[in-house]
Amino acid sequence: MTGVQPRKFAFDTEFDAAGGVAYEAPRPKRSFTPEEVEVIRAEARAEGERAGLNSVAAQQARALAEIAAICHQAMPRLAEVAHEHRTGAAALALACGRAIADAALDRFPEAPIQAAIEVLGCEIESAPRLIVSAPPELADAIQGQLDETARRTGFAGAIQVRTEAQLGRNAFTLDFGDGQAAFDPAAAAERVEQALSAALAAEGLHAEPLIPG
Repeated sequence: MTGVQPRKFAFDTEFDAAGGVAYEAPRPKRSFTPEEVEVIRAEARAEGERAGLNSVAAQQARALAEIAAICHQAMPRLAEVAHEHRTGAAALALACGRAIADAALDRFPEAPIQAAIEVLGCEIESAPRLIVSAPPELADAIQGQLDETARRTGFAGAIQVRTEAQLGRNAFTLDFGDGQAAFDPAAAAERVEQALSAALAAEGLHAEPLIPG
């Protein structure tokens, strides 16, 4: 027994009935060839890369979830901002339209009356008289133009202009016996504003996006 190195018994060995070794667990390998070392290094590197990629993917998933949650919270406010922008743009367009219309009426006050007479041509052609009621500043300026309009449209009756102080600026009424017509720029602008306000209110926060797509 001289020279034999004693070995501590471990519970990784099984014996048969005759006392022989039936199974012995493999011993850890303590030395490796350069080729084996390179294989182990490559496997370790690949495992590290997989772990790193899994960690990055998990971080990306968490970041995307946070972004989605923030966007979900922001969407109602964005809809409110879009609605406010749309309402403000509509109000600005109305103000610009009213300013342009007022300037055009100041420059051509007779134009709406002439247009009305031309549109009503068939209805007034047999009337013996057309009574135009207008505010003083408009009545004084339109008599000559109305006579020319009557000749151009073939109206053979008389056109009588009456001053009505209670009518609004650039407003007028036409009375041709069998019917009447009226125009009030301020009332028309008010109706347009009410219709637009009602449309915006009905649309609410569910309008089409300002930037399609």
